[in-house]
Amino acid sequence: MAPAALVRLRVPACGQRAQPSQATWQHGHVTAATHSTLFPQVPDSADAVLEGLDPEQRAVATVLHGPVCVLAGAGTGKTRAITHRIAYGVRAGILQPASVLAVTFTNRAAGEMRGRLRQLGAAGVQARTFHSAALRQLQYFWPKAVGGGMPRLVDRKIQLVADAATACRIRLDRSELRDAAAEIEWSKVTRTVPTDYAAAAAKHGREAPRDPAEIARIYATYEDLKRERAVMDFEDVLLLTVGILQDRHDIAEQVRSQYQHFVVDEYQDVSPLQQRLLELWLGDRDDLCVVGDASQTIYSFTGATPDHLLDFRQRHPGATVVKLVRDYRSTPQVVHLANDLLSQARGRAADHRLELISQRPPGPEPRYTEYTDEPAEAEGAARRIRDLIASGVPASEIAILFRTNSQSETYEQALADVGVPYRLRGAERFFDRPEVRKAGASLRAAARFGGNDTLLEDAVDLPSQVRAVLSGEGWTGEPPAGSGAVRERWESLAALVNLARDFAAAKPDATLGDLVAELDERASAQHAPTVQGVTLASLHSAKGLEWDVVFLVGVAEGMMPITYARTDEQIEEERRLLYVGVTRAREQLSVSWALSRSPGNRPNRHPSRFLNGLRPGSTAMAGRTGAGGSGGVEPGSVGGRLGDFANGGTEAALRRASRAPARCRVCGRTLRDAGEMKLMRCEDCPSDMDEGLYERLREWRAVQAQRSGQPDFCVFTDRTLMAIAEAGPITPVELGRIPGVRARKLQRYGADVLDICAGREPGGADGNG
Repeated sequence: MAPAALVRLRVPACGQRAQPSQATWQHGHVTAATHSTLFPQVPDSADAVLEGLDPEQRAVATVLHGPVCVLAGAGTGKTRAITHRIAYGVRAGILQPASVLAVTFTNRAAGEMRGRLRQLGAAGVQARTFHSAALRQLQYFWPKAVGGGMPRLVDRKIQLVADAATACRIRLDRSELRDAAAEIEWSKVTRTVPTDYAAAAAKHGREAPRDPAEIARIYATYEDLKRERAVMDFEDVLLLTVGILQDRHDIAEQVRSQYQHFVVDEYQDVSPLQQRLLELWLGDRDDLCVVGDASQTIYSFTGATPDHLLDFRQRHPGATVVKLVRDYRSTPQVVHLANDLLSQARGRAADHRLELISQRPPGPEPRYTEYTDEPAEAEGAARRIRDLIASGVPASEIAILFRTNSQSETYEQALADVGVPYRLRGAERFFDRPEVRKAGASLRAAARFGGNDTLLEDAVDLPSQVRAVLSGEGWTGEPPAGSGAVRERWESLAALVNLARDFAAAKPDATLGDLVAELDERASAQHAPTVQGVTLASLHSAKGLEWDVVFLVGVAEGMMPITYARTDEQIEEERRLLYVGVTRAREQLSVSWALSRSPGNRPNRHPSRFLNGLRPGSTAMAGRTGAGGSGGVEPGSVGGRLGDFANGGTEAALRRASRAPARCRVCGRTLRDAGEMKLMRCEDCPSDMDEGLYERLREWRAVQAQRSGQPDFCVFTDRTLMAIAEAGPITPVELGRIPGVRARKLQRYGADVLDICAGREPGGADGNG
């Protein structure tokens, strides 16, 4: 029986009641909503498409006409529900594949949707982002609607914004340029023209990087420059498509005759401009299915608003509404924290929150840890991750999530220090990596001329053929030591080897040519295989992803919520962002914070207010003054940061040095940026680096890296070597004061580095100075 919290559905499908078969669905035995086998067999009938869906997912899949609104909580299988809906309609002959347009917000999500539809036997359905769909229409209709050449699409608008600011005689630094570009993007997706910008920004409480009148001038000049240079930006793709569809009814009707059925994923993130485009696609029809969760609205700064989702029933009074609340992703402990986090929320989105019901067996309670400073927090997380991997947890099933990208460097260094491979979310896409492109070319050549390839003589099956071919590209049976670029290249090739193994297991008769075709389709869909390595990602970029183990770091006041979140609406969006982070974890969740940013700073930070009443030892009324560290909150270990120096008072001296505030040694300003702290000076302050010393350190580092089989940066990063070459340390204490020279590295490399700084050969022999 369905949980009492669920609405009881009365939805006929093709003239029959949508009743699940008890043979295919039972509470606790439903096919996992967010997982699927790697190469599933294509269902042999329309009814087979519905197998394994729970009652609510089945209701979504079988309501094929009229407006439908799916309110889907995190981990409840929304993508599964809507792809099965499309596939069921196609396989039952109710929907023509070419008449369906499914839109979402990222290329990754669109690619995943295309891949799932292909696996369900519904190839031919268009699954695209709003921008991709609009660009195709714009390119097709431009000659008819406008004539002449279409403006060139620019990937980044920063240079144009800089040129516009220069033309206005307004000087902007790099951060102001980024912020000005963001304001222009927000203006365009909210359909705000330059003359209305100042009033609109004030109405929405936006904090412009400069005087709003100046931003309006830059915006107007930016638009003039685009026209002069015959270029357009990504927002123009939507604006121009909207303009054509509004002005040319014949073209609008042509589009509507092509697409009769629309599905919109992540509907809570639709902007006013995207909503207008959707309305023009629809015309006076109502074959629309939208899916979203107001509690996951985290992009309002870009113009996204949940109002379109929350007002759907007002715009479509006869709409069918289905709620998905069975959470197949996370354990009851994680789901309980997520529900409690939202129970304290306020505002319209909170009024429509979904109470999730975990479908998984119990797991460990979320873990809360307090550290003295951010480097200690990063090192604590890295040590725990190292132990998890040693216990058998795959690195690819672990993620560290933070509020801002600037926090990444500290965790990159900490993971490198303990020899844990990592990958940055938002970095180069898998199939765009040079080693993957080269490997694909080699596999394609082997598939074509394999009979004459001596590498394949002893290969008896598909996996061994792939291993043989990729061995020529640098793949080996054992991974290289350490992390960095060498390890990342190996992981890419290993992912292809593993994919070949799984492909052969699913399709025993598959050939190398079949695998190449599979890779081509995956590249088109951006459906990448799993690459080993701990994921480092911002909370925003983690949306839509999930891992077995998640570390939520930096959950302190000033970072979560972020300092510049001041209004009630902004604070609530920060709470939703933390909710998104919590719901990324399947089994284990760790939440941590630091009492200060840098070693030696006053411990004046406090755990995030969002944890009040949720973490052990806190209450909902605790405000900002709770010190934490008790009632189940673990104090983070800091002793491991100093090593075990035993030569006189060195350890005590290093302890005192590590607690000194990080200040610029040129101007004396307190340093906050991680990169500046590593250099021990402001980025703009003059460098007094000894170039010769820097080059000697680089040569020494290359030798050390080669000996240990690690990339250079695992010995010391370039920035750390620069800091050493600038400081010229002569004692272990002075060397230990340099960020990036931690206890373990000081023990291992300190004597060599000090010899080089003193003009001696490493090991104490006299050098040439």
